Amino acid sequence: MEIKTQTILDFWFSPEVRSLWFNSTPEFDAKIKESYEKLFDNAINGELAHWEESAEGVLALIIVLDQLPLNMFRNLPQSFSGEALAVEVAKKAIEKGLDQKLNNEMKAFLYLPFMHSEQLSDQDLSVSLFEKAGLDNNLKWAGHHREIVRRFGRFPHRNPILGRESTREEIDYLESDEAFNG
Repeated sequence: MEIKTQTILDFWFSPEVRSLWFNSTPEFDAKIKESYEKLFDNAINGELAHWEESAEGVLALIIVLDQLPLNMFRNLPQSFSGEALAVEVAKKAIEKGLDQKLNNEMKAFLYLPFMHSEQLSDQDLSVSLFEKAGLDNNLKWAGHHREIVRRFGRFPHRNPILGRESTREEIDYLESDEAFNG
C-alpha cells in the first residue's frame, strides 16, 4: 500500500504527535520505525522524488528524510542518514518558492534540515530563513545550532553515535552546563 503525502502530514501534525516532536518516547520511536522504515528506505533510494512537485509533498518528504530517522534510529548513525538528501530537497523547494506556500509551522519543518546540518553554510542559511520568516523561537535555536557548528565544525554530541573522537574542547563543552545534547 502506497503511503500518501497527506498521510504523513496528518500524522506529523496531529495533536498526539505534536507533543512528541522534541519529547519522544521509546514507544513512539518504535511506532515510527514499524510504520515508516520502509517509506524512509524508499525516500533514500529516490523513489519518492515525485513528492517534490508540491509544497505539501516536499514537506512530507523532508519529514520522512529528516525527522523520522531521528526517531526510528535514535542513538544510531542511521539517525542522520537522510540529512544530506533532506538539505538538497529543501534547497530545491526554496528555489521553487514552495516554502512560501506553507504556513509557518510547516515552513519551520521545511527549514529544519539546515539546522541539523554540520555545514556552516547550511547553518547560516537556517538562521537567515528563520529570521526572514519571523519564526523567532526557531531562530533562537537556529542561532544556537549555528554557534555550535561555528565553534566545533560539527555537533559534538553526535561524536559517540558516529564513532568520532572528541577533542578536549568538545569533551569540556559536553560536560558543561551549556552543552546541547540533541
